[in-house]
Amino acid sequence: MNIAITNGLLLTPPAFRAGLGVWSRSDGTSGSPTWADAGNAGIVPADQDFGPCFEVVKQQTTTSLRFMGETPMIPGVYLRVSARVKIVAGPLASVRIAGWAGDGSRNAVAGLVTAGTTVALRNYGEVVEVSAIVGVGNRPGVDLPWGTRAVYGHFGLDLVGANGGAFRVESIRIDDITAAFVPSLLDWVDVRDFGAVGDGVTNDRAAFLAADQAAAGGSIVVPAGTFFISGDLSINSRIRFKGRLTTPPSTRVSLLRSFDFPTYADAFGDETLGMKKALQALLGYTDHISLDLGGRRVDLDEPLMLAELAPTLEGFANRRVIQNGSIQAKPGPAWQTGRATSPGTYNPAQPYLLSNVANVAAIEVGSRIIGSGVGREVYVNAKNVAQGTLSLSQPLYGGAGTRQYSFERYRYLFDFSGVRELSRLNFSKVDFGCDRISSGVMLPQQGEMIQFADCYFTRPMDRAITSIGRGCQDLLVDNCQFISNDLDLPAQQRTTVAINVNANDIKIRNNRFVRFAHFMVANGGGHIISGNHWFQGDGSGQGLRYAGLVLTQPNVQTTVSGNYIDNASIEWTNEHSAIPNFTGSEFSFGGLTLTGNTFLCSNTVAWFTWITVKPYGSGHFIQGLNVVGNVFKALYGNVERIDRVDTSIADLNYNSMRNLQFEANTFNGINTYVSNPLMIQLTQNTATATWTTPVLTGLPFQGWARSVQSVVTEVALQSTSGARVDATPTVVPDSGTSKRQIRLTWSQPLRGRVCIYARMDRPQ
Repeated sequence: MNIAITNGLLLTPPAFRAGLGVWSRSDGTSGSPTWADAGNAGIVPADQDFGPCFEVVKQQTTTSLRFMGETPMIPGVYLRVSARVKIVAGPLASVRIAGWAGDGSRNAVAGLVTAGTTVALRNYGEVVEVSAIVGVGNRPGVDLPWGTRAVYGHFGLDLVGANGGAFRVESIRIDDITAAFVPSLLDWVDVRDFGAVGDGVTNDRAAFLAADQAAAGGSIVVPAGTFFISGDLSINSRIRFKGRLTTPPSTRVSLLRSFDFPTYADAFGDETLGMKKALQALLGYTDHISLDLGGRRVDLDEPLMLAELAPTLEGFANRRVIQNGSIQAKPGPAWQTGRATSPGTYNPAQPYLLSNVANVAAIEVGSRIIGSGVGREVYVNAKNVAQGTLSLSQPLYGGAGTRQYSFERYRYLFDFSGVRELSRLNFSKVDFGCDRISSGVMLPQQGEMIQFADCYFTRPMDRAITSIGRGCQDLLVDNCQFISNDLDLPAQQRTTVAINVNANDIKIRNNRFVRFAHFMVANGGGHIISGNHWFQGDGSGQGLRYAGLVLTQPNVQTTVSGNYIDNASIEWTNEHSAIPNFTGSEFSFGGLTLTGNTFLCSNTVAWFTWITVKPYGSGHFIQGLNVVGNVFKALYGNVERIDRVDTSIADLNYNSMRNLQFEANTFNGINTYVSNPLMIQLTQNTATATWTTPVLTGLPFQGWARSVQSVVTEVALQSTSGARVDATPTVVPDSGTSKRQIRLTWSQPLRGRVCIYARMDRPQ
C-alpha cells in the first residue's frame, strides 16, 4: 500500500526555495514563529551539493525546523522522514529527525517518542543524510511509534549541540515505505500496524477493529504479545495468532471467519479458556451456527458453566452445533462432587417445592436429592435462599412431612444448569471423555430439540446426560455410544445413569449403552425408543439384573421397538407422583407398546423378569399395554417368566385391568408361557357338569382370569352314556380363591376336550 498513490496525498513538503513561511522555528503548529522573518536564516540560491537550499546559523541549543503542513498518521502506513545536511563553518554540532504529534482536537499527544537518532556532523562540507521512520505500529525498525492517538504530525529536524555554526539543509523528504514492513504481495495485515500495543494492559480493541477494516478480504496476524481486549469484539477477516488475547470474563470475542476451536485455543493460549470464549461467541448471535472443534481434543481443567460464560443469556432458541472433536476432563479439584445435607418439609399440595430447608444456601442448583420418599433422578433446579425453598424437577412420593435429605452435585463437562432456556443445541460427532473424572452434559432448566448425534460418552463419573427441568423436551439422542463408569462392578453395585428426562417426546434411537445402573430414567410421555442396544450383565453366575429403562410416569404413550435388551428389564413405576395412590381423577398405567424387541438374559437368577410394574401406591391397574412380536430368550439357566408386579410397596388392582395384548412373542428358556389371550386346553375324562381349569399362571402379571374370549370343542362331547352332545357351556371367570381359574358349567354331565382363550382383562 502506498498512500501517496491510493489516497492522492503529496507527502514531501515543498522545497525551501518556495518560501520559508511554511517552516516553523518551534513545533510547527499554526501560529508558531516561522523562519521567513528570522535574521539568522535564509535561502542559498546555488550550493555546489544541494543547489538551492536552506541555511541557518545555530543560535539555540536545540534549533528546530518543522513543516507546518499536517502530515496524516494512517494506521497501517509507515513514513520515512529524511534530510541531507552539512556544516559549512563554525562549531560542530549534531542533527536528528523530529516531529510533533497532534490528536483529533489539535492538541499535543503526550508520552510519545518525538525524535530519532542523533547523528554527529564531524567534517565541514560533508553531506550527511539523517532519517527516522514514524508509524502507528510499534514494530522493529520504527523510530517514532505513535499509536492511534496521533492523527497527524509536523515533521522536520533538530540541530543540537554547540551554537555558532552555519548549517545547510537540502530538503525535508517524507516517503511512504509501508511496503518495507508489509510487502504489497501479502494479503495480511498486522495489528501492530494499527496501534496494538500487546502489553496486556492497554486496550487494543480499536487497533483490532482498524486492522479488520484494513484487511479488505485478507487476513489479520496477531504477533507475539498479550493483547488486552475490553468490550465485545467482532472480527470479519480471517485471523491467526502467535500472541494471545486476554479479556474481562464478560467480553465476547467473535472471530467470524475463523470460528473454530483451534483458533480460539491459539487466541487465548489455553484450551479451557479458548473453549469458554468460543461457546460465549457461539451463543452470542454470531453469524455462525456451528463451532467446529477441528478434530482436536479439548482438555478441560474445570466444567464449562454456561451461565458464567454468558451471564446475560436468558433464552436462546437459534440452532447451534458443536461438532467434530473430543472434550476431555483433566484431573483436578474442580471436578469434585459437591455434597450437602439438610432437613426439609414436603407438602404434596405443592408437589415441586421443598420448603423450610435449613441449609438452603449450601445446596447447589443441579444437585440430586436423596432421601426417604424420593424417587430416582430428582434434581434441584432453583432455590430461594431468603424463603428457604428448593424447586424440584419431580414430585416426591413419600407424602407430607419433614425429613432429612442429602444432596449431591455432580460436575459436568458442559453445564447449562444456570441457563433458563436453551433450545436447538446440537452436539455432533463429539467424544465426551469423562474418564471417571466428570459427568457429561447437564441440560438447561427449559428448552427443546437438543440433540446428540454420533457422539461417544466414555465412563462418566456419575451421569452422561442429566435433565434438571424440562430442557429435555423433544430430546434427540441418535447413533451414540455410552460406556459406563461401572463396567467392572456387579450389577447391584452400579450407580451411574446414562440419561434421565422429565419432559415429553424424547427420541432415543440406534444407540448402545454398556453396563449402567440404568440406561434411562424417563418421566413424561410420547417417547420413542427404537433400535438401541443396552446390556447390563456381569460375570457373576446367577447374577442379579436391574432395570435398564425406568418409566416413572404411569400413562406414558411410549413406544419401545426394535431394541436389543440384554440382561436388563423395563421397569414401569409412578415414583414421581406426589399422590402415588390411584385417585380416580388420573390415568393409571397405560399407553406402552413393546414391539419387535429382542430380550436376552444369561447366568441370571430364575426370578428375573424383563417387564416389571412397580406401583408406589394402591389402587393402580393397567389400562393399555401391547407386548407383541418380541423374542424372549434365557441362556445358561431358565427363568420362570417374563413379567411380574413388584409388590414391595403396593399391588395392582387386577379387577380393573383392560386392554392388554401379549401376542406373537417367542419364548426360549422361559418356564411359563405368557399371553393374553391365553390358550388353555382343558380335558375332562369323567363326565361331569362342571369343568374347572387349573390355576392359570400364564396370564400377564399373573392376573385374574377376568374373561373368556372363546371356548372351542376339540373332540366330540359325550354324555354319561357315550352319546355325542353338541352343547355350549356357561362360563364363570374369576373362579377359585386366587381368581385365576375358569369354570365351565354344562346343561348335563359331559366329558371331552375344549380349547379356551382366556383373558386377564376386560377391554372397555
